[in-house]
Amino acid sequence: MRIFDPHIHMTSRTTDDYERMAAAGVRALVEPAFWLGQPRTSVGSFTDYFDSLVGWEPFRASQFGIRHHCTIALNPKEANDPRCRDVLQVLPRYLEKDGVVAVGEIGYDSMTPEEDEVFAAQLALAVEHDLPAMVHTPHRDKARGTDRTIAVVRESGIDPGRVVVDHLNEVTVARVAESGCWMGFSIYPDTKMTPSRMVAILQEHGLDRVLVNSAADWGRSDPLLTLRTGEAMLAAGFSDDDVDRVLWRNPVEFYGQSKRLDVSDLASVDATFEGNSILRGGS
Repeated sequence: MRIFDPHIHMTSRTTDDYERMAAAGVRALVEPAFWLGQPRTSVGSFTDYFDSLVGWEPFRASQFGIRHHCTIALNPKEANDPRCRDVLQVLPRYLEKDGVVAVGEIGYDSMTPEEDEVFAAQLALAVEHDLPAMVHTPHRDKARGTDRTIAVVRESGIDPGRVVVDHLNEVTVARVAESGCWMGFSIYPDTKMTPSRMVAILQEHGLDRVLVNSAADWGRSDPLLTLRTGEAMLAAGFSDDDVDRVLWRNPVEFYGQSKRLDVSDLASVDATFEGNSILRGGS
């Protein structure tokens, strides 16, 4: 089983997680810019973080044979903090970096007027820089937030096929399917979505425009839940090709729209991790 995790916050994970992921068949991933758990108080703290996403994390992942890409944005939660607003001015130079494959995470946290403004501005940046967009739906009042998200995407003029609306569930999936946007699902141990619920959604809605991720942030999470979802799909009667479509070909198709995705030489790699010099005891 080859796996491309299209949304995972590796900044919050250890190198042990990278090793486990590689052994499980993860060959590529996208790490979205997100909230770090406490307020950032200056633009400089964002630029240091963005620099790590385009520099240090790709190097760290490469030690385990994993291709790392990222998305860059001012996240919805911090869009409400006036100290962070000038981040919008530094985004364009990061959106030109080779490893940046989308603008994200953008969207809503509390659905404030400030979030409306920043969301629209960053969708405009996605259009300007010819990049896809990754949209975060709010944890509270998710149905209303998803409807508002779809409306703003329509207002922006961006092709909905270049937008993934993430953190969906059974209540919101049909709305996004009808919009033409891609549907993103985060699999967690306790919240959001489980492998068995994900399988039921795939059985009802099909495999088109679906991205399954483990997100794996600072809270209780598991970077191997993409693998567990693939295993649950097989147990439910989906084919190996179905699993490959959801866990590999779909994310390649979506992020390939950036023209910066770098996985062509990984396409035929066997899912069995053979390690690298570090894991084999080299220096």
